[in-house]
Amino acid sequence: MPRMLDVSDEVRAEIGDEEAARLLAGESAPGSYDCTSCRTPGDSAQERTSTVLFIGDETAVLAFAHATCLPSQVVQVTEEQLQGAVRAIGGTGAESPQQQYPSPQHPQQQYEAVHQTPQEPQPQAANLVPEQAVLGVTSGLVLLQGELHPALVVEPTAPVARPGSLGSGDDFLPLLIEQGFMPLTELAGVPPVLHGWSVLLAAGQLHAVLQPSPNGGRPVAWWQAHQPLQVTDGWRAAANKHQQVLMFAAPVGSIGRQPREDLLRDALDKAAANGKLVASALPLAGI
Repeated sequence: MPRMLDVSDEVRAEIGDEEAARLLAGESAPGSYDCTSCRTPGDSAQERTSTVLFIGDETAVLAFAHATCLPSQVVQVTEEQLQGAVRAIGGTGAESPQQQYPSPQHPQQQYEAVHQTPQEPQPQAANLVPEQAVLGVTSGLVLLQGELHPALVVEPTAPVARPGSLGSGDDFLPLLIEQGFMPLTELAGVPPVLHGWSVLLAAGQLHAVLQPSPNGGRPVAWWQAHQPLQVTDGWRAAANKHQQVLMFAAPVGSIGRQPREDLLRDALDKAAANGKLVASALPLAGI
């Protein structure tokens, strides 16, 4: 039975016209699946479904998502992340939820539930964060204009100097502002979208914050989780509703580890009032 699949030109270029035709004809596509983004059931025979190709160092996995959650696209991840996603997807019991291929040669809170995970920045982020810096990443829900929005709060554990600088100043916020993040003096509304940047949410878990590649082509990781970061059902639902995540960033010592969302919001308000907060809205999944 033909499937209501979206196969982007980018995905088609990676898997080939023959495999794309087999997917569209229903020969190699699943009927039922668990959406790789929201983790709820889908049916490619009855609703528009996106093909999402995750490319690792050695393997590529074709997963499926509601078209309302994610567009069809190619996303580069590490091989470790890819295998973790495969295990997460494969453990759902859905019918044939993903297809594996050899990797191409050109790869690429709900108060009590705040999650904070220090992570070392990836090499691609070296232009923003020195190698020795560690980023604390907090996920939580932020109330803006009467509506809850999914948010990530990023705070380094030490001052961040500009690459090549011999000084001891902290250039974390200026570097982000140069990338398009907006300085905030208060949390009055949703910050503008920063096109080219995005948040990778796969298999219902947070994998990375992506930025444009300096050489063009597919986005690269600015921050990447060593292990996929669990988020709450409420956070994930809000992300899928808004199709974007608000990223707030502040210099070391501005936010701290907050055990509840109300305390996190208080810290964000204080950082903004002190001129130590930038933010942007980042679309989901690299688009």
